[in-house]
Amino acid sequence: MSVMSVTSKKNLMLFAGRSHPELAEEVAKHLDVTITPQSAYEFANGEIFVRFDESVRGCDAFVLQSHCRPINDWLMEQLIMVDALKRASAKRITAVMPFYPYSRQDKKHRGREPISARLVADMFKTAGADRIMTVDLHTAQIQGFFDGPVDHMFAMSLLSGYIRDNYADRKFTVVSPDSGRVRLAERWSETLGGCPLAFIHKTRDPLCPNQAVANRVVGDVKGRTCLVIDDMIDTGGTIAATVKAVLADSAADVVVAATHGVLSGPARERLSTCGAHEVILTNTLPIPEEKRFAQLTVLSIASLIARTIHEVFTDGSVTSLFNGNA
Repeated sequence: MSVMSVTSKKNLMLFAGRSHPELAEEVAKHLDVTITPQSAYEFANGEIFVRFDESVRGCDAFVLQSHCRPINDWLMEQLIMVDALKRASAKRITAVMPFYPYSRQDKKHRGREPISARLVADMFKTAGADRIMTVDLHTAQIQGFFDGPVDHMFAMSLLSGYIRDNYADRKFTVVSPDSGRVRLAERWSETLGGCPLAFIHKTRDPLCPNQAVANRVVGDVKGRTCLVIDDMIDTGGTIAATVKAVLADSAADVVVAATHGVLSGPARERLSTCGAHEVILTNTLPIPEEKRFAQLTVLSIASLIARTIHEVFTDGSVTSLFNGNA
């Protein structure tokens, strides 16, 4: 009986949707690879078409897409890319989503509501994704929605490093914009050497999305620099109200740090006029010039994504990149 012996060689290929080409190019540069060329366009009726211009058979595919507006188009494009890779015999497919779409719809608040974050996970599994890679999920439980490995990256090391480098002489109080982010505030406090915590007691009407009322500050902020933290900033209402509340409670200064800059609608005006000394975001989502303002600083997440992709590709440790917390 004759036997055929083949020595297989792992092959990393990076694929990128059209939502955030600048981030994709940065990630490719850190990985020292080129983005696989593709043809992608819409038909007259809005249907999306994607075809890769090179063979992908047997490759370890990483499909990067940032889910900004129009979020449904970019979500569908990434799903189609994953499906195309599966049908072209890619060996393993990782959906890289710096911002997980529909992450705020992770549970039912009332009857007859969807759990859309679970639906997104199901769609990627059906499309053919073997693994999901994302940054700072709105809630960690979303990892359990996907039936496969989820690499949950944290931007805190990037953001806190910037804070330490630029505000080393400040006495900080870490402020959570609501009680739901207190655990995140505790992690920030530990990272910054055990500084005090505070949070905003607020109320939110479930019938009115993107609207919240800040009632009072719980914690000591008087005479201190307040670091207001959150995972994302959408319309900016919660963050702006938090900044105004701590300043009214005699805080010396306020710095805002968040991972995802959605910056919808009135966010630019609210953040630029709320009194914050600086608003620090990452580029998990594209932030075009019309959304930027004088106090805004945008840090690149590309190196972190590239290092995580490298660890996954080489069967290394993603956890080691985040001090054992990933």
